Amino acid sequence: MGKAKKIRVLAAKPGLDGHDRGVKVVALALMNSGMEVVYTGLRQTPTQIVESAIQEDVDVIAMSILSGAHDYLFPKVMELLKEKGVTDMLVLGGGIIPDEDIPPLKEAGIAEVFGPGTVTTDIIAYIETHAPRQ
Repeated sequence: MGKAKKIRVLAAKPGLDGHDRGVKVVALALMNSGMEVVYTGLRQTPTQIVESAIQEDVDVIAMSILSGAHDYLFPKVMELLKEKGVTDMLVLGGGIIPDEDIPPLKEAGIAEVFGPGTVTTDIIAYIETHAPRQ
């Protein structure tokens, strides 16, 4: 029996947000749980995120944002994925996102949104449960 394929996650910081401590903590926790993580670095455009996700053949895109531009950037990533015909990628959002903004993000296709104080084990469990191609 072959070894199970590791879940591949693209950790991305869209927009002009310069704070990356949170996404690095999450990325490290995901790696420590046995996932492969590709971190794209700061200030990524939605196009760069989608191109990296396709190029790296990831199962999950995990975006973190603190700048308040999530209501534009997260749906834009979903729109670009759809344009490229990508329908089997789990897309997650995190950061400082007001509760009232979460329903429209989920309608746009963001599977789950994790706010400040989320325990990394909750994110890991969500990914392990919902990631495609397990």
